[in-house]
Amino acid sequence: MTLMPAPRPFDEATLRDALAAANLPTLLMVMFQLSGDRTWLREPYRPQRTRGMSDNDTGGFSPEIQAEIREAALRILMAWGDGAPAAIQMPDEPTIVEMISACMGEEVPAEFGPMMAEDMRASAGGGRRRTAVAGAENFSVVIIGAGISGISAAVEFKAAGIGVTIFEKNSDVGGTWWENRYPGCGVDTPSYVYSFSYFPRRWSTFYGKRAEVHEYVREVADAMGVTDLVRFETEVLSAVYDETAQRWTVTVRSADGTVEEHVANAVVSAVGQLNRPKLPRFPGADTFAGTQFHSADWPEGFDVTGLRVAVVGSGASAMQIVPAVADRVAHLTVLQRSPQWVAPSYHYSSPVPEGVHWLMEHVPFYHTWYRLRLSWLTNDRVHASLRIDPEWPHPERSVNVVNDAHRRSLTKYIVAELEGREDLLEKSLPSYPPFGKRMLLDNGWYAALRKPHVDLVTDQVASIDATGITTTAGERVEVDVIVYATGFEAKKMLYPLDIRGRSGGSIRELWGDEDARAYLGITVPGFPNFFVMYGPNINLGHGGSYMFFGELQARYITDVCTAMIERGLGAVEVRREAHDEYNRRVDEAHSQMIWSHQGMDTWYRNAAGRVVTNSPWRVVDYWRMAREVDLDDFVLEPATTLTMWPTGSDTTD
Repeated sequence: MTLMPAPRPFDEATLRDALAAANLPTLLMVMFQLSGDRTWLREPYRPQRTRGMSDNDTGGFSPEIQAEIREAALRILMAWGDGAPAAIQMPDEPTIVEMISACMGEEVPAEFGPMMAEDMRASAGGGRRRTAVAGAENFSVVIIGAGISGISAAVEFKAAGIGVTIFEKNSDVGGTWWENRYPGCGVDTPSYVYSFSYFPRRWSTFYGKRAEVHEYVREVADAMGVTDLVRFETEVLSAVYDETAQRWTVTVRSADGTVEEHVANAVVSAVGQLNRPKLPRFPGADTFAGTQFHSADWPEGFDVTGLRVAVVGSGASAMQIVPAVADRVAHLTVLQRSPQWVAPSYHYSSPVPEGVHWLMEHVPFYHTWYRLRLSWLTNDRVHASLRIDPEWPHPERSVNVVNDAHRRSLTKYIVAELEGREDLLEKSLPSYPPFGKRMLLDNGWYAALRKPHVDLVTDQVASIDATGITTTAGERVEVDVIVYATGFEAKKMLYPLDIRGRSGGSIRELWGDEDARAYLGITVPGFPNFFVMYGPNINLGHGGSYMFFGELQARYITDVCTAMIERGLGAVEVRREAHDEYNRRVDEAHSQMIWSHQGMDTWYRNAAGRVVTNSPWRVVDYWRMAREVDLDDFVLEPATTLTMWPTGSDTTD
């Protein structure tokens, strides 16, 4: 797809109306690219620094400067509409850094230039174009899962001409966006960043809700020819590597119970980390006479109107559920294990104005720069503030001076939101450093807690009986519905798949329940031609969009497989020393990051304290590591005569 504008010339009145809705820092970049005039990168047209997650639509300019910018933009765009060529069709890397620095009102390091240039080319329709590889028809891949990761991988494999079969346990594509359908479910990353670089969308809201995100994922799968590659309602049970044939045998079970074996040269696990709900085991839960379920298993069409509801947990899912149902329930009890740092949100539920849609679709470079701004805003900008300063004198409240400033700002916001409710404030202010746990966005959370029929309980669940919950303080809560917003078995990577590599070695036994490790989070010694997406140490704890990582990992894996085809290789297996050195660096880097800070207890860490889920790297660091495949990191085996047997054959038990 392309993001170049619709046919020109512009209608001046329509353009003028649309410019009233423009994000001015974005518009200034458009003006510079079209005119080549560096005036638009300098004072008095340099925006103020963007604060927090604000879109900074006005750039902090006075009304007079705003009007001046819009009038100049009108002239420049009308000239372009009349046939004047863009002065800079694609900026070079130093110019991109100069522009993004001007756009954000802060200096962006030059090292980000190459990554931003690649992403800009991709979102403008000129990204990495993959062509079919000679001999690819004799190579086949099984992908487990048709969510974001699986679709990313299938798009790359398909472009390379490699045969793909996707096994999906659900009845539709989408992964987590098909499974999670609780009230309020949606992204906490801006919609225009939570998108594939090669597939833009006319988003209805700035932060997409579950139904629209799922619709988008389905549109991508359909348009890119991925849906036809999926076998739905088919669960993968195991994958076993045959060293002699250099192939994997994948055993699957369809909805009617039929068990089949499928043979492939390579296997990609795209099941992700947030795939299997984590349910607490409370005494007496099986005696509850009402309705209880995990948030990821919210029954289709289930209505809580007029009911007494308990939400166990106060993390990301709970923070979306509670505001969504608070005005419908008879009574709502939130059972909180620990408070969360919550940041103010901008445009969280706001519809995208029609003028913004018009600009995205008609004005050259607007969508690209709008997206690039959001990428910087939500990615590595905050990373340095999450590094532990060993000399910082207040480790009990923050990890460095900037992190302490985050704490003051967030505390001020929470105090303002809960003004007059000291009881709630005492329960809602975290003691740990900001970003020590997942940073959440306020979508009406504090407003919901203030409602007279909503209780925030910090005592833990002691037991459940037929009619309600008893807390550890002995408080009795009578409820009709219990919602467990208790997260996922994130540390149990690939659970419950049975994956067996060389000599029958089990990945479950290698990793145990919660100590997964992989080179680049992708590949493991002893498991040739097996790749993991959204695997160990890939979760983005400091911000960013997994869409970017998904595309990056998909390209890396496909590059490995195309190298196998081009070189006549039957097996590639990451070298033990490369794997171990990478994971040593991961652990060393994590020792300096906030998630390893004293007293932190999160789903990111295993029982031994090792961070298993999160990446310690900046996005740009990982991009550099995974951008190109270094085959010196792998043991390469030439293909045997057995390897190139016809692939894709099935046998039924």
